[in-house]
Amino acid sequence: MRKEASTNAINEKFLFQTCELNSALNVISGRWKAQIIYSISLGNNRFNLIRKELPNLSEQVLGRQLKELETHAIIVKRILPDTVPTGIEYILTSKGLALIPILSSLCDWGKTYEEGKEIYHL
Repeated sequence: MRKEASTNAINEKFLFQTCELNSALNVISGRWKAQIIYSISLGNNRFNLIRKELPNLSEQVLGRQLKELETHAIIVKRILPDTVPTGIEYILTSKGLALIPILSSLCDWGKTYEEGKEIYHL
């Protein structure tokens, strides 16, 4: 937890007030969040299904990232009735669904420039 009076906290608050882009990037920042969101959008909406889709992601990190996405209202957790043990599925909210085309565009952009497309100066 960061102290509210710390330089980092003050700078973060300033950046978030200056441009909403910084707030948006904060929501999806982290090594796995974009992949988790995209995986849920493909129907991998249970903890073990996400782990199967992203095998290098540890359970601890997945749990933490899911909680952060829930805090930012990107996903909601729904308890499945009549399941033993109690089942939980993760559902994208409208806010989370709105991220899918943005993440797809970022993915396309990354693929284009990863492949060595020539970059021009304007």
